[in-house]
Amino acid sequence: MAQEQAQNAQPQMTEEQASAWVREQFQAANKYLAEQGIITDRVLTKESRYLVPYVAIWKFTTQDRKELWLVNGDVPTDVVGAKAAKDAREAMRHISMQWQLKAQAIIDDPKASQDPEQQKYANYLISRAEGIYEAVANDALWQSPEEKGNS
Repeated sequence: MAQEQAQNAQPQMTEEQASAWVREQFQAANKYLAEQGIITDRVLTKESRYLVPYVAIWKFTTQDRKELWLVNGDVPTDVVGAKAAKDAREAMRHISMQWQLKAQAIIDDPKASQDPEQQKYANYLISRAEGIYEAVANDALWQSPEEKGNS
């Protein structure tokens, strides 16, 4: 029942709108990496995943031959080295845990706990981490097209 409600609550997008959303996230990901001084070589599209219109997880190779995962969308943009996770699902799980830890560090910091903006940011991290963790736990989101056809 809750899953049906969640499916009904998802915004309906045309294929064209979904493609535009993915393009926007890709451009934003490249811009973010460039601002961090990271020059990408290519995106590994077969390993990247998109949960339109909420989150995209990209696997990039950089010009210095490193691989990394980048998450963006309706979440804080964040990056983790590819060694932290074997696939997009594990990368999202890893990033979710990192956000929980960052939020807890803010909550535990006496100075930050007095700052309403810091508290707001900690709550934002927690809500996005929980949302991503729910997506990671949902096996149906991670089935290949072949598996979906057989279920």
